[in-house]
Amino acid sequence: MSVQTVARRYASALVDVVLERGEARQVQDELLAWEKMFQANPTLPEVFRNPTVALDKKWAVLNKLIERSQPRPTTVNFLKVLLQNQRLTELGEINLKFAELLDLRAGMVAATVTTAQSVPENTQQELHEKLLTVTGKKVRINFITDPELIGGLVTRVGSTVYDGSVRNHLQLIKEKMAG
Repeated sequence: MSVQTVARRYASALVDVVLERGEARQVQDELLAWEKMFQANPTLPEVFRNPTVALDKKWAVLNKLIERSQPRPTTVNFLKVLLQNQRLTELGEINLKFAELLDLRAGMVAATVTTAQSVPENTQQELHEKLLTVTGKKVRINFITDPELIGGLVTRVGSTVYDGSVRNHLQLIKEKMAG
């Protein structure tokens, strides 16, 4: 089974629980903090991934980390389920699916706007309003700068990409000239 499929299943189950309990944002923040902790300490995921490390030692490590970070019970239970099923090292992918599903349930879509330079606040607001109109949903926009675009912008909403970059236009001209 693919990591994405596994992540979707765990995230879907977690979304149901946290929405029912009204703690979606808090659990999401705690799980993101755990993901950052794993990224900052590469030996942690290695311990949980390594089949030669005994399960009771993994439990001891997890319990010590839980004791230090004091997450809410829902987060603790979820982390324990992940460890029991040997999926704790897939927390990053699960967090991505979890965020997507929370957005979906809230009627929101995520968009990424990439530009060559930072976008002024008033232009960000105009782009937000345009995307609201185009998608018919609430939109959360992540702005990224990439100097290689030269100018213009590339907008990604789900799997749809709107490429209005100068780099793309130059590539199209190049292809026409080559012919």
